[in-house]
Amino acid sequence: MTVPASGQGGPVPTISLPDSRTEPDGSAVIRVLTYNIRSMRDDCDALARVISACEPDLVFVQEAPRFFRWRKRAAWLAARTDLVVLSGGGTAAGPLLLCSLRATVERTEDVLLPLTPGQHRRGFATAVVRIGGARIGVLSCHLSLRSDERLAQAGMLLDRVRTMDVPHTIVAGDINDRPQGRAFRRIAGELQDAWAVKPWGSEYTSTPADPHQRIDAVFTTGGVEVLGCGVPLGLPGIEESDLRAATDHLPVLAALRVPAS
Repeated sequence: MTVPASGQGGPVPTISLPDSRTEPDGSAVIRVLTYNIRSMRDDCDALARVISACEPDLVFVQEAPRFFRWRKRAAWLAARTDLVVLSGGGTAAGPLLLCSLRATVERTEDVLLPLTPGQHRRGFATAVVRIGGARIGVLSCHLSLRSDERLAQAGMLLDRVRTMDVPHTIVAGDINDRPQGRAFRRIAGELQDAWAVKPWGSEYTSTPADPHQRIDAVFTTGGVEVLGCGVPLGLPGIEESDLRAATDHLPVLAALRVPAS
């Protein structure tokens, strides 16, 4: 599948985003999607169509429903996109993980972060999965709107990655910070920023009506090969009307090759 690529600083070459597969050596080519879905308060059918068109193996959700009947709503979204609920939701204060049946689940853990009085509770949805011969740690995050708290949470995120005891990790979410910001730079100082490594599609994730900033991102540990990453504008099955109707962020889709463990 080929999408014209563009972003800050002018266009980048058009590249093809590979489909998911397991290589003969056991390495896994996977598609991962990160998406802030605004508690499913918008057009849920449009949201499901966007996710389905991306054909993801792993979905890193932010602002999943987390109050009344949140599990039912998460299950609805998973069923409508041919995925299953992996971890998170209300028990992680909003971050949620979905996965395809390619993933074999080893363990899951929802992590609540320290609460700053007057601010929203934040958390991480985490899991360890196997896809093909690859063993992968995954973490969905939504960092604070406050600069100081966000920077501290970026440090907690990196601490969590270091303690997951896996050879390869993928972190994705709503960073609430631009690439020049302190929290974003702290994460990108230790992990690969997938868009910066191999840009594909479009760059800006906020807002759908006026894309002007990149505050949502996919990061990986160093052994993971980035095959392409960006907003999937123009991907077959993706309609701009659905992107505008689904939520107040644009999704980020990445194709990654994860070595066999």
